[in-house]
Amino acid sequence: MSVGEGKKPERGLRSGFTTGACSAAAAKAATQALVSQQSVQEIEIVLPIGRPHTFAVERCEFSGEQATCAVIKDAGDDPDCTHGAHLTATVQWTRHAGQIELDRGSGVGLITKPGLGLDVGTAAINPVPRRNISDMVREAAGDSLATRGLKVVISVPDGELMAKKTQNDRLGIVGGISILGTTGIVVPFSTAAFKASIVQGIDVTRAGGHDQIVLTTGGKSEEFAMKLLGLPQECYVQMGDFVGFSLRAAAHRGIRQIHLCGMPGKMSKIATGKMQTHVAGSEVDLGFLASIAADCGAPAEVVAEVRQANTARHVSEIVAARGVTGFWDAVAGRVVGACREHLHQRAAVECILTDFGGQIIGRSSS
Repeated sequence: MSVGEGKKPERGLRSGFTTGACSAAAAKAATQALVSQQSVQEIEIVLPIGRPHTFAVERCEFSGEQATCAVIKDAGDDPDCTHGAHLTATVQWTRHAGQIELDRGSGVGLITKPGLGLDVGTAAINPVPRRNISDMVREAAGDSLATRGLKVVISVPDGELMAKKTQNDRLGIVGGISILGTTGIVVPFSTAAFKASIVQGIDVTRAGGHDQIVLTTGGKSEEFAMKLLGLPQECYVQMGDFVGFSLRAAAHRGIRQIHLCGMPGKMSKIATGKMQTHVAGSEVDLGFLASIAADCGAPAEVVAEVRQANTARHVSEIVAARGVTGFWDAVAGRVVGACREHLHQRAAVECILTDFGGQIIGRSSS
């Protein structure tokens, strides 16, 4: 595969490469420059999935004892805050023959909480990238490791600023981004990556000794939930559209109390048993909401108005203006019932439904 060439996934979106793959490329290039004492312009590595790829080397500096190379991350068409980051590796000789040490430089995070699969106090470089970096360094070093060892330091200029756009601080990763990637490939809008972040969040919750969790539909809902519930920060996990997946993952990991917090649109979908709430193929069932309005004693003309509403938000405006009491409590109750059924009663569930200003409009629990 040629330099800079990404794989074309479905729908014509261009895939890219992970921070782990770019770090491995930078580390191998730096090792090659150190050993050969020659500049490296491009470097081929084997990605964790076993596929070779050649990366352009943006920067290469070397001396007799140390070399530094940088590879620019291309995330393809994925909306990734680390796109364009300069994954930089500095490699230097040590006296520990045969050993490869891996550490963090500026812009790479530090693990401060358990539950992430890495020891507290170590660099936020995940296990697969760690192996890939070490393997590529060992390959480039060759026989040189017979008498000396190597220390590899991964750094990312502006990594601390990039990390502010991630969940790292919440997870207890401070000072920079994480070096990630189980395959080496970034798939645009990857559901697998989002699900992995959900599981990671739940693991951090459990590692913190908590058996309750708050699943929110997005950043705004999370902000509201934090003000309403006041639980420790590591108890909050954004599930996005992956309701069923998040519920099962939480129950499987021993969570006993699940709080769901969201606004009318997504919660109305969950109330009907939809455990994947993405807009595609998952519209709000206005007939369902009209039936709840009828159950709450709304006049026929109001029920008809709800049935003809444009959105769940429009429904919220209608029931508020017409004084339909208990409507969103009833919706919240249906959410609880649907989630409990999905979980086969393995965890207690509470639903907190807020308006768009963060005020509770409906609440129910099992």
